[in-house]
Amino acid sequence: MAAAVSRTGCDDFGDGAFREGLELLTGALRDEARLNPRGEGFIYQRIGLHLCQRLQVEHWYRRHPEIDDERIVAPLFGLGLPRTGSTALSFLLAQDPQVRYLRSWESAQPCPPPSTVTGDDPRIPPDQRAPIAGSRRHVPNDVHGPMECLELMALDFKSQIFQAYAQIPSYSEWLVDQADFTSTYRYQLRVLKLLQWGQRTRRWRLKSPAHVLSLPYLNGVFPDARFVMTHRDPTDVMLSVADVYADIAGGFTDHLDTRYLGRLNVAQWSTGMRRVMAFRAGGAEDRFYDIDFRAMQDDPVGEVTRLYAWLGEPVSEEFTARMRAWWAENAEKREPHPKSDPEVFGLDADAIRPLFADYVNRHVPAEGERA
Repeated sequence: MAAAVSRTGCDDFGDGAFREGLELLTGALRDEARLNPRGEGFIYQRIGLHLCQRLQVEHWYRRHPEIDDERIVAPLFGLGLPRTGSTALSFLLAQDPQVRYLRSWESAQPCPPPSTVTGDDPRIPPDQRAPIAGSRRHVPNDVHGPMECLELMALDFKSQIFQAYAQIPSYSEWLVDQADFTSTYRYQLRVLKLLQWGQRTRRWRLKSPAHVLSLPYLNGVFPDARFVMTHRDPTDVMLSVADVYADIAGGFTDHLDTRYLGRLNVAQWSTGMRRVMAFRAGGAEDRFYDIDFRAMQDDPVGEVTRLYAWLGEPVSEEFTARMRAWWAENAEKREPHPKSDPEVFGLDADAIRPLFADYVNRHVPAEGERA
């Protein structure tokens, strides 16, 4: 924190609720992660970046208190299990010129507010500053494309992004079992207002599978939010997401425990599915729109068109054309095919299925049962 103050010249971090997560995270990184020098350098830099951004967010609010007058109305949050097509869906939704989404280049560094920058934004890599003609502007991992909410949640140090970087069991257990995400979503709202300030107001399209673990807290801050939930058989998901974790964390430690990563993901996502089903059953069912992974593969533009009909919003010809172009151009990139052995992660489909049985029975129809 002292280093961040020194770097920015600011000293107000805002609401102090973030300190609990920061202290638990740094303790787990020190005592459990067994980071190699590359991991220490990368993760320390990321923590410093989040702290500096908090300082800058508060600095902008102090100079321009009118930012808080911005209204974020009826945002649409995408959620569900990872690897269910939610990223492809978020890129399709980003083709709508009438919506606002969290852009990759601003997710980790929301300051300065985009409306205050003239000319080329320094956060965009120089070789990617010029928008590419047509739908090529939106491709997977494109700096101009949509990003998940995890970086904004990391500003409060309650985010799954940290456990993709390192094996930190005590932090992961606290995140699922004890963390209060009220301050996390309040700060996300604070940053969204800052990103919107000074620009044309548009509907927000936001996304992270991680929201399934903290929906009541999200709802407390965004009570008019609506949700689009993507679905897929969990036995097709767990190996893929564990493999992603191993690919990232494996570069930051010389002591990767792949079986721990398997247990972590099965435990967290089965908990998340129970929580989202309980939230829906508690009176929120009419705020959810469901999309099956296979249906998205078969008719992506049709699925988005039906989603928009449910939202009561029009689908323009330009939006449709851009969706079709994006889908065609990214056909080979859309669905990675990891070849890892499930045994490497200790994953057994027969043991996984009972943990997700209620969810699957409700939301993942067998192949012959789809409408």
